[in-house]
Amino acid sequence: MVDQEMIKRVVDEVSGWLRVFDDGSVDRTWTGPPEALFLMEPVPSHDYPRDGITLLDLPGDPSLRLYLPELPPQHAADGRRKALPILLHFHGGGFCISHFSWLMYHQFYARLARAVPAIVVSVDLPLAPEHRLPAAMDAGFRALLHLRSLAQAPPPPPEVAADPAECLRAGADFSRVFLIGDSSGGNVVHEVAARAGRLEEEQEGFWSPLKVAGGIPLHPGFVRSSRSRSELEVQSDSVFFTLDMLDKFLALALPEGATKDHPYTCPMGEAAPPLEEVRLPPFLVVVAEKDLIRDTNLEYCEAMRGTGKDVEVLVNKGVSHSFYLNKVAVDLDPTTGKRTEELILAIKDFMDRH
Repeated sequence: MVDQEMIKRVVDEVSGWLRVFDDGSVDRTWTGPPEALFLMEPVPSHDYPRDGITLLDLPGDPSLRLYLPELPPQHAADGRRKALPILLHFHGGGFCISHFSWLMYHQFYARLARAVPAIVVSVDLPLAPEHRLPAAMDAGFRALLHLRSLAQAPPPPPEVAADPAECLRAGADFSRVFLIGDSSGGNVVHEVAARAGRLEEEQEGFWSPLKVAGGIPLHPGFVRSSRSRSELEVQSDSVFFTLDMLDKFLALALPEGATKDHPYTCPMGEAAPPLEEVRLPPFLVVVAEKDLIRDTNLEYCEAMRGTGKDVEVLVNKGVSHSFYLNKVAVDLDPTTGKRTEELILAIKDFMDRH
């Protein structure tokens, strides 16, 4: 006979994505459409160029994944590799799912690294509900501090064998670090940029020679407790983002007792620090026209502009939340492919100007 005490009970579930049990354990086995499973397959690192990218893992707290693009001859000066800007990447997933090694991220950020060109440093963020916020925010900020320590370290002697950290130090322009994040990763962009600005105000020169040159939230998870018009009227066309996911993920991720009006999810709200007092670099905020949370994203942009922040807004026409991560649509749907190309060009242009 099965011991009933040993049977775990599901206490919360987000269809397709995760189940939370009464003992606190979490099962993130994908149970949605099987044809989407390949997007969640991890891409192994490789210390040699493959499709123009060397992919290195740097273990730590948090662990980092480095995308090092091969450079054409015009990017070499006096036979030496030109130092490249850094894109410090925070993955999405409502703070509750996904991993920085997944194919959905790899296929986009490898392409972006080649196109800019830039070194992408992707951060392994801790997941809720095991690690509620501010865990992901703290990990994102520790990643930036790690880059600062690499920027300030003396150059290694030439006879030392190269490791991932040395490859990053050798090829990166630490004076041009851009924070970029998908969905909830866009929330991390805002918080990490705000923390960095606050530290610089308290200790002038703290980050030198590193500089946070810009922030790029892509379809950020900015919401309010009350439903926006787009949440009520836009019909989700994807299993990757629904109102049920939005509500349940944030309930599992936000600090106990917090609502969506918390500063982590509503930085333009009354509970957040006044935006006019927040020191931020230039931002490029990307909003999807068919995103469920389009309206609160646009509200964030207007609030930032209203307080004198340097904010550019790109609206992706005719596409929905995080469309560029869906490799099938990027490859096969002409509209999605075109919007992805436009997005990459806009990011490149923003970085070139900052």
